[in-house]
Amino acid sequence: MPQIIAVSKTFPSSDIIPLIDYGHSHFGENKIQEAIEKWIPIKKDFKNIKLHMIGKLQTNKVKFLFPLFDYLHSLDNLKLAKKISEHQSKNDKKIKIFIQVNIGGEEQKAGININELNEFYSICIKDLKLNIIGLMCLPPVNENTDGYFQQMEKLNKQLDLQELSLGMSNDYLDAIKHGSTFIRIGSKIFGNRS
Repeated sequence: MPQIIAVSKTFPSSDIIPLIDYGHSHFGENKIQEAIEKWIPIKKDFKNIKLHMIGKLQTNKVKFLFPLFDYLHSLDNLKLAKKISEHQSKNDKKIKIFIQVNIGGEEQKAGININELNEFYSICIKDLKLNIIGLMCLPPVNENTDGYFQQMEKLNKQLDLQELSLGMSNDYLDAIKHGSTFIRIGSKIFGNRS
């Protein structure tokens, strides 16, 4: 059964607490600043919460990642990987990390290109000692995601990784079919953002 990450970006604590009371523990945020304001007080009261950073992370924000987040889904370049490694040593904490793959080879999208993935993964685990648990992708918009998810499943298996972060509100069923262990659901849980 995949874990559902309730993507709570832009939604206030008053929308989140009922879900926590119901027993849900995995939540996702896109922006560090918003997460700090919202989740520091919540995590004080609810120790079992697992917080996922699912948006793009700037290197200058890495220091804020460690006190608050348990997972990062968007490791997309070497500079960021080095910064995380540095802070990991300082904080004596290892965050669970997904490498973001640019599965459609899109110019405008972040992520590691497929032909550079093996080398990047090797540097992350051997040289930087990062806790890489799986791969993540955002497939090209308005295209059939099935083929891309199939490719991601294959890449994940080749690297012998246990977790896979695929699928959002509109394509999570395809993602589950291809072995996704974490799906990122926002609007289907919280409703549409205003």
